[in-house]
Amino acid sequence: MKPRSLITFILGIALVIIGVFLTIKVGCPIPIFVGGALCYLGWCGGRTVTIVFGHTCVVFGCYLITWGMYLLPYCKPTPAYIFGRPLFWGFISLLGGICAIYHGFCNCICGKKQCQNK
Repeated sequence: MKPRSLITFILGIALVIIGVFLTIKVGCPIPIFVGGALCYLGWCGGRTVTIVFGHTCVVFGCYLITWGMYLLPYCKPTPAYIFGRPLFWGFISLLGGICAIYHGFCNCICGKKQCQNK
């Protein structure tokens, strides 16, 4: 059985690898969870799973942005701190969640005749 969306599956694997590096370097396991969800979504996802994933990412992203704002005075301006802190991953999660919600209603997911709003 092959993945339903090869690009999403590869993006999830790349995010898991980045997450392992960030967990070792900074202690931030957030990309591992998001990458694992993307791997599942790319392997056996559908319209409902995409929309639920998008809403979960939006809520999780808002939480991470708020947490990152509180940690901002304690951060150093190094790449490890920028890419390993919750503020960066909060914005990535929020924008990715919005993209996943819109993609759940896209014609490529649910067919040409099912999702037209006429």
